[in-house]
Amino acid sequence: MHHVILGAGPAGVLAADTLRTRDPDAQITLVSGENSVPYSRMAIPYLLANRIREEGTHLRQDADHYKDHTIDLKHARATAIDVKKKAVKLDGGGKLKYDRLLIATGASPIRHPVPGLDLPGVHSCWTLDDARAIADRALKGDEVVLMGAGFIGSIILEALVERGVKLTVVEMADRMISHMMDETAGGMLQRWCEGKGIKVLTGVKINEIRRGRSRLDVALSTGKIISAKLVVVAAGVAPNSSFLEGSGIKTDQGVKVNRFLRTSARDVYAAGDVAQAKDMSTGEFSVLAIQPVATDHGRIAALNMAGEPTPHEGSLNMNVLDTLGLISSSFGAWHGVKGGDNARMSDEDGYRYLRLEFDDDRLVGAQAVGLTDHIGVARGLIQTGQRLGRWKDRLKTSPERLAEAYIATAHGLAGV
Repeated sequence: MHHVILGAGPAGVLAADTLRTRDPDAQITLVSGENSVPYSRMAIPYLLANRIREEGTHLRQDADHYKDHTIDLKHARATAIDVKKKAVKLDGGGKLKYDRLLIATGASPIRHPVPGLDLPGVHSCWTLDDARAIADRALKGDEVVLMGAGFIGSIILEALVERGVKLTVVEMADRMISHMMDETAGGMLQRWCEGKGIKVLTGVKINEIRRGRSRLDVALSTGKIISAKLVVVAAGVAPNSSFLEGSGIKTDQGVKVNRFLRTSARDVYAAGDVAQAKDMSTGEFSVLAIQPVATDHGRIAALNMAGEPTPHEGSLNMNVLDTLGLISSSFGAWHGVKGGDNARMSDEDGYRYLRLEFDDDRLVGAQAVGLTDHIGVARGLIQTGQRLGRWKDRLKTSPERLAEAYIATAHGLAGV
């Protein structure tokens, strides 16, 4: 049995390790699209902030891990899949025959139609090569523009601030982390960052980036021009699935899979940021591009590839973010559901906010700012779907009693 895994990120690496455990005699080929040891992209900001060395980004710390586990690590990119011949075409003209295939090719930064994004000094922050280039230009006192203040952008923001740069953040949405937080929470985060000396421009677009004499001129939709030594682009990602065109494998937002993470093609599976799998909060199939989901997918896909039928019951959409000491989090249907209601607690001056979303008497979503003791409780209630009974009314009045509600319902005291 030959298992081929396309993609050496968290989903692909965990899948390879799981397959080796479950199918010790199988041939396993792990195909990495980058000429480096498999690493975690989410560790790159910590590398930029000098909190870890480059080795700290590696998904497996033992340099001989893949050799010792008889996993053939191959550096190449897939260009096409022939599902009839069960073969993967690689750049350079090579081919790989497979018995079972896992597509775990992840995602790549979106290239927005902004003139000048290809100029020297404009970089995404997605690969180790990107990190090295940014580190060379983002020195103490340098003026840097960050394009995008979503989840990834806000993580990069902290790394740049720790490098001592003079930072301007430009976000086209009306608030920071708009895909994770509502207006109140996003506004708190913006005021927090501005209080730390960061210039944050929301509801503003970058129209063009031009080469100045020795710097970059960033033209904004407001008509203002900002001069910078470096522009870092963190304006969203999209699944790496274009190479599947013509293969017959069905795609939509990402690669479509069933509850066993199997694609429309026989013996072909998908996992991680490229897979359109079940979201437990909505029951719908969507792409949840976060590392915990990727690792969960990788393990489950590998079990199914090894002949152990294992359904994927759904992943929880969850994000926890530390921005210069202010912790924010969101879980599940944080924006609410049709026919549902919510409860809110807000302390603007103290940077504390809690919003709970209900569907009948079940908690289905939550977001919080400055409150860390509610993170595990909110996640637990949402994942279990535990009925709150009378505790819902109490939470409507006092959302901060969420931990009490969790303990009461866990002990069958929802009606007390």
